[in-house]
Amino acid sequence: MTSPSPVPADAAPGPSWRGCSPRAQLRILTGRSVRAHFANRKAVVLSMLQPVFMLVLLSQVFGAIVDRGRLPDDISYIDYLLPALLVTTGIGPAVASGIGLVRDMDNGVVSRLRTLPIHASLMLFARSFADLLRTAGQLVVLTVVAVAFLGADPAGGAPGLLAALALTCGVVWAMTWVFLALAAWLRNSEAMQSAGYLVTFPLMFASSAFVPADRLPDWLQVLAMVNPLSYAMDATRSLALDRPLGTEVWSALGASALVALVGSTLAVRAFRRPVR
Repeated sequence: MTSPSPVPADAAPGPSWRGCSPRAQLRILTGRSVRAHFANRKAVVLSMLQPVFMLVLLSQVFGAIVDRGRLPDDISYIDYLLPALLVTTGIGPAVASGIGLVRDMDNGVVSRLRTLPIHASLMLFARSFADLLRTAGQLVVLTVVAVAFLGADPAGGAPGLLAALALTCGVVWAMTWVFLALAAWLRNSEAMQSAGYLVTFPLMFASSAFVPADRLPDWLQVLAMVNPLSYAMDATRSLALDRPLGTEVWSALGASALVALVGSTLAVRAFRRPVR
């Protein structure tokens, strides 16, 4: 048995491992978040059923009392509701994304990941992309149920619905950054849940989601005009119902880009603070 050759004292040290590329890190972290979510099958099933319950409840309650003559182009209420419900459905997973980040901070997952040569901002981007995949699944289930069982038949057909789904995913991804920023700053599950409710309900109801904005009280119309979700709902409605687009899609994309830019900047800055 031969003994290993001694290393010369003046030998230059080899290059230290500095981790894989940012693209590989993002892929691995996103895969981890996706697997962690789908590991709990009961939670997956419930998350898919929740928007369906909201669709059935809202379509049957409001649909029974809304005068179709007051809706644009005298369309059915389910066709009017579905595009907006796509957007409001995405708010729930966005809030859950922030709560999940706080949970990972509390249970030590973030601290363990920070001991590795990983870009801190990529942890947030990976979570946002993983939660976007979950949201996309919910939106597809919601659309299928509305069309197959509740008689939804938007004038835009399948192309219009697909375009509305794609736009909704972009809007929801931008909104996710708002709640990731809140989570990174608050770092408390109870405070995050309260903040989520305070942000979610004004965004949902002070908008054109459930009734036309011009039917709201004057002060709510003002809030609806500055609500970024109103732009998204109007754009998805125009796509799904095959109505003239005008600048609605560009307004929705511009508002979403601004929200994503500000939210991601604040989230990354807060996330880089030491975890206590």
